[in-house]
Amino acid sequence: MNGRTAHFLFVALHAKLESLLETTLSGMGYEMVALEMTRPGGLVRVYIDRASGIDVDDCAVVSNHLSRLFAVEGIDYDRLEVSSPGLDRPLRKPADFRRFVGERAQVKTRIPIGGRKNFTGKLCAATDSRISIDVDGTVIDLDLSIIDKARLVPNL
Repeated sequence: MNGRTAHFLFVALHAKLESLLETTLSGMGYEMVALEMTRPGGLVRVYIDRASGIDVDDCAVVSNHLSRLFAVEGIDYDRLEVSSPGLDRPLRKPADFRRFVGERAQVKTRIPIGGRKNFTGKLCAATDSRISIDVDGTVIDLDLSIIDKARLVPNL
């Protein structure tokens, strides 16, 4: 198998697993924040969340459930980790941005906007395609399609 084929199969496996996890976790009352895989048959790391927060018991319940699900679905993995996304939770979907309007976020764009790619400020608004972020008193509107990464900034 050449490198291109292996990469394609890995991407396909990731997409299949992501879809399976989204469905399964939402049925359990959780949200899948992110999925990381090191390689086929390697580490599978799943970050979960819900409105009331996540604790160790939630991670254990989800881990046990996913272990059984992966066995039934024939998902090959070496190690499974289930975790909270942490205080600096990534923001990926439009629903993430809407949920955290009013919170501080750090946003990195793929292309420069006004000569810069990094913006840190308070999320003012969010729709399915755009966000508004107040950076030092200036509200900047960003299209979600140009956002490379976004994370909450913890209130410490």
